[in-house]
Parts: sequence; C-alpha cells; structure tokens
Amino acid sequence: MATAIQAASQGAAVHPDHAQIIALLDAAPMRLPHYLAWALASGGTLIDGLSVFMLGMAIPLLAVGLGLSALQTGLLGAALVAGAIGGAAWGGRLADRYGRKSVFLIDMVILAVAAGFSALTWNAWGLIAAQFVVGVGIGMDFPVSGSYVAECMPHEKRSRMMVATIACQSVGLIVAALLSLALLHLVPEPSVWRWFFATEMLFALLFLLGRLNLPESPRWLIGQGRNREAVHMLERFVPSDRRQLERMASRLGDTVHFVARVPQSARPQGYGLLFHPAYLRSTLLSTVPWFLMDIATYGVGLFTAVLLAQMHVAGEGLALVPHVAALARGTGLIDVFLLLGFVIGLWAVAKFGRIRMQLIGFGGMAFGMAALWLSTVLAGGDAAHAGLVFFGFVVFNLFMNMGPNSTTYILPTELYPTQLRATGAGFAASVAKVGATLGVFALPLIKSSLGVPTVLAMMAGVSLLGLLSTWAFSMYGHGLTLEQHQTQTLPRRRPKAALLASPTGGGT
Repeated sequence: MATAIQAASQGAAVHPDHAQIIALLDAAPMRLPHYLAWALASGGTLIDGLSVFMLGMAIPLLAVGLGLSALQTGLLGAALVAGAIGGAAWGGRLADRYGRKSVFLIDMVILAVAAGFSALTWNAWGLIAAQFVVGVGIGMDFPVSGSYVAECMPHEKRSRMMVATIACQSVGLIVAALLSLALLHLVPEPSVWRWFFATEMLFALLFLLGRLNLPESPRWLIGQGRNREAVHMLERFVPSDRRQLERMASRLGDTVHFVARVPQSARPQGYGLLFHPAYLRSTLLSTVPWFLMDIATYGVGLFTAVLLAQMHVAGEGLALVPHVAALARGTGLIDVFLLLGFVIGLWAVAKFGRIRMQLIGFGGMAFGMAALWLSTVLAGGDAAHAGLVFFGFVVFNLFMNMGPNSTTYILPTELYPTQLRATGAGFAASVAKVGATLGVFALPLIKSSLGVPTVLAMMAGVSLLGLLSTWAFSMYGHGLTLEQHQTQTLPRRRPKAALLASPTGGGT
C-alpha cells in the first residue's frame, strides 16, 4: 500500500521506514488487540451517554433530596454540557503534546473523582460544580478517542470503528436506562440518585484500570520522533518480525514523521494553525455543521421531554420514584432508535463517504422536525396524531445518527495532520458544545414565550443550515488514508469517480 509519501508543503520524501510503519498499521487485519484498544478508547463516549441519562433521571429526585431551586435546576442541566467546552479544547491540545494515553488516563481520573463527589455531596452548588467537572472529563475524552481510533485502526475498518466509537454514546444511554431501572427497584427511595452517580464513578474506574495497559498510538509516537517506542507499540497491533522493527527504529533514530499541508516548525502546532489558509476550510467544515447539529439535537431533546409528559409516558400522577422509573422506560425506548441510526451508519458512512451521509442526514433531520412541527399545528394537536409524532421522532433519530452525529465526530480526525489532529478535533467538539449549551439556555425561553411549534420550526431551519454549511465547506476524499488527506488536493464538489468508489474505511 505504502511507498514513501511526499510531504506536500516540504517537497521532502518521508523516510521509507516511516512509510513502512504506516503501511503496517493501515493494512493490518483486525485482530483482538484492535478490538480491545477500540473498546477501551470508547469508554468516554459510553460514559457520556451514561452520565447524560443518569443526570436526567436524577433531577426530579434531586428537586426533593436537595431542594433545588429553578435556577439551580437549570444550571445543573447546563453544567455537564458547559464543562465539556473547555474539556474538549484542553484535552485535544494536551493529547497532541503529551500523548493519547496520558490524556486517556487523566480524564478518567477526573471523571471518577467528580462522579464520586456528586454521589456524596449534600450541597446543590457542590453538585453543580461536580457535574461541571464531569463534563470537563467527558469533553477531554472526545477528541482523544477519535484521534486514537483513527490512528490505530486498519484503514479499511477505520470508518466503521469510528462510527462504533460514537455509537457507544447511545449504548451508554441504553445501559443507563437499564441500570437506573434496576437501582430504582433495589433502592425505591428519593436518595437513589446517589447510586446513579456512584455508578458513573464505577465505570470511570473500570476504564481507568483497563487503559493502564493501553498501547500508545504508534502514529503519534513517530510524529514525536519516538520511533523505538513506536515499533514496540506496533508489535501490539501487528504481528511483525521484531528484529526487522528494531533495525527500522535504529535507522530512524529520532527522525520525526511529519506529513502536513504546512512546513514543519520547531514550535508545537497550536490553535492558530487551525485558521491557517491551508486548514481554514477544514476547520469550518469541522466546526460549523457540528455546532448546528448540537443545537438541533438539544431542540429535539427538549421536545422529547414535553412529548413524554403530554402522552403520559412519564407516569404523570404517580409517586416520585415510580414516576422516574416510567420516565426511564419511555426515554430508554426512544433511545433505541438512536442506536439503530448508528448501526445503519456503520455501513452507510463507509460506503458513501462522510460528506454525502452528512448531507443526507441533515436533510432527514429537517424532514423529521417538519413532521413533528406538523403534528403540533394540525387539528387536535400532537395528541391526535401519535403516528405522525412517532414517525417524526424515528426519522430524526435515525438520520441524525447515521449522518451528522457520526460524521461530525469523524471529520476532524481526518482533516488534520497527526501533530494537530486532537487539537483540531478538540476545537470542533468545543464549538459544538457551545451550540449545545446555547440550546439548553435559549430553547426553554423560546418554548415558553412562543410555544413548541416555533421551537420545532426553528430546529428544522437549523438542520437545513447544517446541510447548507456542509455543502458550502465540503471536501471529498473518500478512500484516502490519513496521510493522503495531507498530500492531495481534495475536490470541493463530489467527483463522478466517487460514485464508483469501493466501500472502504477511509476518507471524507
């Protein structure tokens, strides 16, 4: 697969031994070490879904247990998302400077401590602060998990494994629904919310222990000139001749593997490079659609809660604990369709490419929102059009996860070089969480003043803006390796040849 790759901006050939290391990584068959590394790397996205669901179930209980005011309830709901803004930006930068594994361990320590404090606190403000820190830990993990999986998985499996990583978000939601129902049954008291947060702590500790033996990314190591360590990590993924690898490491010494659209600099690659003309379009493509998708996602999340209450799925009129159990069952049922969307995305994103599926996904999201809006303005309201409501939810959730929710997570990891990959992914995730936070604060205000139909119409519009921004900033590289993304000029409109591309794991 690999010969020496030309660094486009430098005109200098990549060392043949570096090209061989990349070839071994990309062409390797999927083996147990790959699956174990993927499972451990996906822990943050799983805990993300788990923590969001557990917090949603805990809030009605906390209103009684800690006497939350309306302000405190709102801040608690926003703290988890707001913490991820700084966490994503910070974690991505740290991962590019100090390694993927280091940040993998740090963020799980942060998660475990903050979740443990959440379980033990008797103070509402302390809980808000703790959940903010939980958000920081989750945010840190997002760019690192994406970068690690992109760098370590075989080229032809990369797309599916990355979709599977973000799909663990929905797995976390469903696992949380089952665990919360079990805990509500075992501890039928308002104080059961402490066990919700304790469960998060347990998951973080388990992933922390598992990640202690996680191999560092060989791509990141050769990007730092740590070639001897890289070949040792390569042995964990690829069965190779150890003596040959040692000879390669000796020849390489501390030579840095650098393939990028800009000249190599002695200074570390920083945030400023994201806005360099060579990467500005990549940054716009990575951030703007993701920002818009998160606004729309939280818009539907808001309407989900309203709908559950209107259809009495949430057990209105029941005592507190049975009410929360009914809410967990109803929400968990809806979350199944989120997971189904990711399952479709495992096949569709690899076959049709990131950009194409992102366009299709945003279009489907807008259509689903339009169906929900229509159910609220027809005679009798949504209560009289349950079938249309169900259709709108299914369409939105399926298209969101088979499209933008998968592709926005993947794109930043493919559009930047190794030395900038996690920084770019972290910046994109941070901007997306700004959109999510805006949704948390603004949408309830819009709903209370203008009504649910206005919110749904606005979210349909936001989904269309996501489609338009994807089209405006699109770049196509279906089937390319991570390094080829840096050495080839990516067309801005889908080439006809892409229609004939065979299903592979790489490229936009």
